[in-house]
Amino acid sequence: MKLLSIAVPCYNSESYMEKCIDSLLVGGEDVEILIVDDGSKDKTAEIADAYAAKYPTICKAIHKPNGGHGSAVNAGIENATGLFFKVVDSDDWVKEIAYRKILSTLSELAGGETQLDLLISNFVYNKVGEKRHKVMRYNRMFPIEQLFTWKDIKRTPKGHYLLMHSVIFRTKLLKQCGLKLPEHTFYVDNIYVFNPLPFVKTMYYLDINFYYYYIGREDQSVNQKIMLSRIDQQLRVNKLMVDYYVENYGMIRSQRERHKYMFNYLEIITAISSVLLITEDTPENLAKRKELLEYIKEKNYLLYLKIRYSIEGTYIYLPGKGGRKITLAGYKLLQKIFHFN
Repeated sequence: MKLLSIAVPCYNSESYMEKCIDSLLVGGEDVEILIVDDGSKDKTAEIADAYAAKYPTICKAIHKPNGGHGSAVNAGIENATGLFFKVVDSDDWVKEIAYRKILSTLSELAGGETQLDLLISNFVYNKVGEKRHKVMRYNRMFPIEQLFTWKDIKRTPKGHYLLMHSVIFRTKLLKQCGLKLPEHTFYVDNIYVFNPLPFVKTMYYLDINFYYYYIGREDQSVNQKIMLSRIDQQLRVNKLMVDYYVENYGMIRSQRERHKYMFNYLEIITAISSVLLITEDTPENLAKRKELLEYIKEKNYLLYLKIRYSIEGTYIYLPGKGGRKITLAGYKLLQKIFHFN
């Protein structure tokens, strides 16, 4: 069995996927690299096949009809044979020194008495045009280089949550929890991290900068203009997370720290949806903003009250045009401070 399966979702990635895959080949025979060609129309499929032919014991090319990022991740999970599972997008890459540390840590923990469910590491926002890149660290949240459970979490600051770039799950856990991401939908990486959490019992945090998250392509899904054009998909993901939270509330709330963390995560995703909808202050978007809150209210009235009237909610959902301007001003200030899109 391979130690680590790495899925690389690719769609028309011919111009940058080789940098990504080459950075992963450093793992050698400990890893399997699943290059998922999601119905690309350029030379992505040919490049994937070339890697599979050159490194037959490491790389596997998977060709499938276009189904979107979530569909490609699903295919990766279905084909994974490694003990642990990681997603690395085709325009991103990993740092060699940190990569080797990740593999040695996974190898050591795999042979231990306690089963590891989730390994966490830092990621770097590699944003075009910026000399200094923002590092997302979790050293104030989690114990460093030791196995821990939810009860050992130090604090869960608002807005500081795990992303796909920072997590490595136990493969069997992803399969057993029935994770299935929606097809033809962007922003499903939030579901990928959120839904398995009720099944996670043991974690380990390495305070190393492993994953380099590239931000700069004009057609990138996290580009704010693109996000606005795809706001209905953001709202779909938001609602699916609400559904999952409500339907699995009993299991989620059984551990206080996990419950707090997952509520904070859902709250910030809902805040992002709301703020995006008022960046273009149109009647249609305002109606969608209202409809999102109504959706949450119908699903669970207490959840609605917690989101709408929390300290953060008070500032996010200020009434009137003046209130929306204040919310946007605060959002732009946070953009400058934290360098997110």
